Amino acid sequence: MSLLSISSSGKAQNSPSIHHLSYTSISGDSIDLKTYEGKFILFVNVASECGFTSQYEDLEKLSKKFQDQLVVIGFPCNQFGGQEPGNEDEIQSFCQVNFGVSFPLSSKIDVKGKNQHPIYKWLTNKSENGKSTSSVKWNFQKYLVDPEGKFVNYYYSFTKPLSEKITKHFK
Repeated sequence: MSLLSISSSGKAQNSPSIHHLSYTSISGDSIDLKTYEGKFILFVNVASECGFTSQYEDLEKLSKKFQDQLVVIGFPCNQFGGQEPGNEDEIQSFCQVNFGVSFPLSSKIDVKGKNQHPIYKWLTNKSENGKSTSSVKWNFQKYLVDPEGKFVNYYYSFTKPLSEKITKHFK
């Protein structure tokens, strides 16, 4: 089902925007996604003890290279193999010390199941995002939303952050 709404500019929109949602930063602040309006957002569920953890390095490169067009947000999650056992302070320190992560991180969340975070409910349900239903299969799965807050696509963990599948949107 496609929802039709009128944006603040008075233009009709054919699919819902994610910009009405928010998350809690790793330092405890509430962040409205509307803050990132006008930029692509790449949502990534992250974990410190995963075989894909080295992707933090390329996520940081991606974030820096396209900083005028893109915001990368990491969502620590311990739902896959218990690979994110740390608390927020430990996670933040690990990311900064080992990978120089400067992009935003959220507090630890669930990306699936009964306690699924509202952002991930939107990202994984066609009834919410207007385009696609998916499930988060593992750590470092990526979801891309356009500058208007509309769903673009998702990419499994094996898709590297600097892959053409992702970067083609920022050229």
